[in-house]
Amino acid sequence: MSNSILIIAHAPLAYALRQCALHVFPDCGPGVAAVDVQPNLSPDETLATARIALAQLGTECTLVLTDVFGATPCNVAQKLVDGVHTRLITGVNLPMLLRTVSYRHEALDALVSRAVVGGTQGVMQVTVAAPQNQTRRKHVEIDHHHQQ
Repeated sequence: MSNSILIIAHAPLAYALRQCALHVFPDCGPGVAAVDVQPNLSPDETLATARIALAQLGTECTLVLTDVFGATPCNVAQKLVDGVHTRLITGVNLPMLLRTVSYRHEALDALVSRAVVGGTQGVMQVTVAAPQNQTRRKHVEIDHHHQQ
């Protein structure tokens, strides 16, 4: 049986990440849920919503992904997970989520490792090189002062 994935993040990030996962893996919908933390809801209300989302996933094991350690989504998730059947990773990004969805059939411990590696490897500096036989154009500053 597959693990499920629950994303809890500041609105609208959780829903947006789920939509991205569905774009790449159209069949993952039933196993990936999202809870957007709204600024006008209390942590207790968000926790109640997250508990419902977790129950609706209906799997034995769930990996919970949140955006920022120490923020409301992570604090809610910490109350939700048990460390055995539900595990928590913070700092979610799209490479992490896609790696998690790709390997959701593996054991939960392996899935946690793959998620962290996917998230870490997805962050890199990209240098832009000039195409061969062309020089790079210098950036020209333009005076953008407008009179009113």
